Amino acid sequence: MQFASILAPARGRLRAPFPTLLLSLVFAATALLQQARAQNGSDDVIVQMKQAAQRGDKARLAALLPQARGHLLEPWAAYWELRPRLGEASASEVQDFLSRYAGTYQEDRLRNDWLALLGQRRDWDGFATLHPAFRMNDDAQVRCYAVLVEALRSGTPTAAQAAEVRRNWLGQRELDDGCLTAADRMISARMMSPNDAWKKARFAIEANRPQAARAAVLLAAPDAVPQFDELNASMAKFLASRGVAPGKWRRELVVLALIKMVIADPDMAASQLESKWSVMLSPEERNWVWGAIGRQYAVKLSPAAGGAFANVTKNADLSDDMLAWKARAALRTGNWKEVRAAIAGMAESTQEDPTWVYWKARALHAQGGDERRAEARTLYESIAGTRGFYELLALEELGQRASAPTRPAPLTPEEKAAARSNPALARALYAIEIGLRSEGVREWNYATNLHDKGGMGDRELLAAADLACQREIWDRCINTSERTKGMIDVEQRFPMPFRETVVAKSEEIGLDPAYVYGLIRQESRFIMDARSGVGASGLMQVMPATARWTARKIGLSGFTPGQINDRDTNITIGTNYLKLALDDFDGSMALAAAAYNAGPGRPRNWRNGPVMEAAIWAENVPFNETRDYVKKVLANTTNYAALISGRPQSLKERLGTVGPRDAAEPEPNKDLP
Repeated sequence: MQFASILAPARGRLRAPFPTLLLSLVFAATALLQQARAQNGSDDVIVQMKQAAQRGDKARLAALLPQARGHLLEPWAAYWELRPRLGEASASEVQDFLSRYAGTYQEDRLRNDWLALLGQRRDWDGFATLHPAFRMNDDAQVRCYAVLVEALRSGTPTAAQAAEVRRNWLGQRELDDGCLTAADRMISARMMSPNDAWKKARFAIEANRPQAARAAVLLAAPDAVPQFDELNASMAKFLASRGVAPGKWRRELVVLALIKMVIADPDMAASQLESKWSVMLSPEERNWVWGAIGRQYAVKLSPAAGGAFANVTKNADLSDDMLAWKARAALRTGNWKEVRAAIAGMAESTQEDPTWVYWKARALHAQGGDERRAEARTLYESIAGTRGFYELLALEELGQRASAPTRPAPLTPEEKAAARSNPALARALYAIEIGLRSEGVREWNYATNLHDKGGMGDRELLAAADLACQREIWDRCINTSERTKGMIDVEQRFPMPFRETVVAKSEEIGLDPAYVYGLIRQESRFIMDARSGVGASGLMQVMPATARWTARKIGLSGFTPGQINDRDTNITIGTNYLKLALDDFDGSMALAAAAYNAGPGRPRNWRNGPVMEAAIWAENVPFNETRDYVKKVLANTTNYAALISGRPQSLKERLGTVGPRDAAEPEPNKDLP
């Protein structure tokens, strides 16, 4: 299928002489801009259609669509109108849409929706006809349907097909038809085993997805479903009654019941396992339950984690998530041998994450010996750089500090013009401009990451990022520039909007401007009107109650919650709160960042325990979001400091150590929100 040239020409297709090509690109960009400006009066129609789509108002969508014809965002309007009635649409109507908007994000998004529907209808011929043109290929359910269609057509599933279904199915949290149906086929063909289904049930129970677990049990052992329903209703009652009765699937069901108990009460689960069920279960089953118990203790930062993990006789029996928490628990106690062993048990793809590359290297170095130290150095060298938290720490292990990388060669006029003339990028920017940020971001990401296989090349990404920077769409500027692989434009990745205000407000209260920039970059990506799902607003994502408290604390008279969206007020409130949190946590940037994200009460509890490197403490933060947040804020801060100062910077010095509050120090500010 040939896609219409609605997106920028693919790499390698620019064959016109430079002046001719540049002129044509400029004309195209100018035409798009003129079209958008001429459509200001009809923008309201697009916004109304978005609102109608959110309400599911099919009649309103149908009535408004004619008024949206010819608008720059017409593909969105047409998608919103067709999507809610896709179940009643004819194949020819869908094909008309795909042809009319060929090459766009909306075409591929609707193809994804239609493929999922064809799979649910078991229209394998229709699916097979349409699927080869699917460019995004980012929907696990559609991928499972595609594998299933290939297997049905060949008559004999392959090991590679089974592996893909297993990977997609086990990786999904929610119940869906595609991977469930494909897994059923693979189990029937003996390319997957009932044990895969039981493992899926374990993952689903751990994720509190009982319906997904029930569907997996139905594949593994249909006659066990009534007992599963009993244990799902009450695992304690099941273990006390039916759990002791003989049955073909007794052990697997007991494991599920114990996993459910672990989530509610790991002490009770450990007691039950030791006193009653350990002898009955297989070594693999015992290891899994002990791994679940150990993980639950480790998430609670309990010293009992080490004892639970010590009962595991084979790390390969644990999931990667369990092994991650086993490694974290071992880091807290300085048990480098266990850190290394836990990482070694992870899947190869997990071990390649910079997190575990770094800690494996640290473990090797701590265990000593020339051979181990040499291997550690090789591991550090494989990730060292300024791209992230562990890359920066690896750089310091090699005796270097973070400095601003040399910027790439300046973009050429041709490269800039190609980005400006890309209709998908133009639509994305215009959507963001009229308040449709979600749609604009999705279309932008599609154009840069998914339309061409492998996404745009580095120079194209830099040009697209530059376009976003010039329009002050900072989140797209940063995220797009971060995708480059062979070069880094540090000024795109770490922009400093509102520099005069941020620096002045920070310095007047004794706060490092690099720390403030590092936090804003993570909080809002410099989006002025950013608003979180819990009500935080503005550049520094301040909650209304926090804003009122801080305003009173600093004597900001006449403050009203509506002022939090004013840029200067938001920076004033945010920087002062950050400084108060930093003072409350003895100047620890890691603890203050955690408090800014999760509230001060949690990190006050999380710091209790042994004194440790702040990097180890950060890796053990129980909340995934906060753990990621703290690491990114500190990495951002280090890079911003290198940019602002022009001198190499140390992440390790900013991290320091974390431990319990010194009793001799003043009590913390108990009313800090």
